[in-house]
Amino acid sequence: MAKETFDRTTIDLFANDKRRGRPRSNPLPRDQQVKLNKRKQILRDKEKGLKRIELKVSQALYDALNEQAMASNMSRSQLIEFILQKQLND
Repeated sequence: MAKETFDRTTIDLFANDKRRGRPRSNPLPRDQQVKLNKRKQILRDKEKGLKRIELKVSQALYDALNEQAMASNMSRSQLIEFILQKQLND
């Protein structure tokens, strides 16, 4: 019996054949992709005039902020900025 490449009924004939998977869409490894994307994100934020502020909060406050942001249909970052802006204006 001849081995035909399109014949998949006798799978044992093709057990050692490597099938091509999804082609790589990016030549860089995943860790380098993440670094590059983060760098691009920082540059986009800088062009928009955004500055980074980091703070640590309790889990309860974190959850409350998430719930309020979802209820207001905005991101947590937007909600925190809104609250800070409101506080400064008062």
